[in-house]
Amino acid sequence: MRFGLSIPNAGDPAELVDLAVTAEQAGWDGFFLWDHVQLDSKTRPPMQDPWVLLGAMAVRTNTMLLGTMVTPVPRRRPWKLAREINTLDHLSGGRVVVGVGLGVPAEDEYAAFGEPAQARTHAAILDEAMPVLDGFLRGDRVDHDGEHFHVHAHLNPGALQRPRPPIWVAAMLPRKRGVARASRWDGIFALHADTGPLTAPMVADLVAEMKPREGYDIVTMLGSGNRVDELADAGATWVLDGPSGPHEPFAEVRRTVEAGPPTI
Repeated sequence: MRFGLSIPNAGDPAELVDLAVTAEQAGWDGFFLWDHVQLDSKTRPPMQDPWVLLGAMAVRTNTMLLGTMVTPVPRRRPWKLAREINTLDHLSGGRVVVGVGLGVPAEDEYAAFGEPAQARTHAAILDEAMPVLDGFLRGDRVDHDGEHFHVHAHLNPGALQRPRPPIWVAAMLPRKRGVARASRWDGIFALHADTGPLTAPMVADLVAEMKPREGYDIVTMLGSGNRVDELADAGATWVLDGPSGPHEPFAEVRRTVEAGPPTI
């Protein structure tokens, strides 16, 4: 079992970078930022660019894994995203984990900028983008002509990690399409529409359904009442902790980080 932090990309950027340094010193295994542009058009929290923050964190830390949890690939051009990931992977010495998903809330993150807000459209774009992103992360030439992307390019360099950084795919249970999508990659970041974090029985059911290969990551959030030993016994390989949103006081978030990961 490994333990990470899931932190909103909101607040003072210097404080967020310092928080990552504190997390590594406290023994956390991974530090993952949300990837929102606006998040809430009514309360308008101060959103920061996660990739700029991760670059700063990469040069201030040494061992902790870094990434976004998750980046909405349908609002990105996969070649630009690949360039950001590959640069971060080199800058961090090969410590990047790539978290991908559809992105919510659709109205504030897509429609507000004139982009389609339909989840079906986002899913189609994500599924088409992933092989393109995969090829560029590997350093391969990509020749692709599809409904949403036309790509004929060979980016240099690829990622530092070989064959590429691990890709975790977000899935909202009990829907099955995200699980099927995640099974094609290196891990699943699973939540449940009713409970948010998975309970240990939910993790066990997911593992039984997916029958993950060796090295595949089963990732969920730490919920109230969840025991990490039960989650580990059920098959979870990563448990993430963090605030429910940018409204939680930063001092409380820092105390959680300073306390270090839970013990099994």
